Amino acid sequence: MPSTFKSLPLFNSGPHRFALAPQGEYVLLNARVSPSTPGSTPIGPLELVITITGRLIAASESALWALRDAITAQLTDPVQTGALIDHHGRTWPDMSFITFKEADRTDRARVISMGYVATFIHFA
Repeated sequence: MPSTFKSLPLFNSGPHRFALAPQGEYVLLNARVSPSTPGSTPIGPLELVITITGRLIAASESALWALRDAITAQLTDPVQTGALIDHHGRTWPDMSFITFKEADRTDRARVISMGYVATFIHFA
C-alpha cells in the first residue's frame, strides 16, 4: 500500500518512515506567567504532529526535481488539510503539510537521491 497525502503518492519513490511526536497534555509552567508562582497549569491537548523521514529516488536529476516539486506544491498558504495515510494503511484525517526540509546534498550514483524530512500537523 502506498503512503499518500490528499490521495497523492508523494513519498513512495524511496524508503520512508512515519514518526509521531509526543502526545498528551500541553503544560505551561506558572513561572513563565508569574516568576514567583510555583507549579504548572494544563492548557489543553498537544496538537498531533507527524514527521515523515525518507529519501526521494529518481533515475535522473530532472526526475528528482519533479518529485521534489510535486511535494513542495502541497505546501500552501493558507494550509489545506487532507488525509495522511502511511504504507500500512493507518489514516490521519485533516492533516496540514507545514514543512519540507531537504538534506544537505543530492547523492548521485546509479540513481539520483535526496534525503528529506516532511512535517504534518493536525491543528487543534
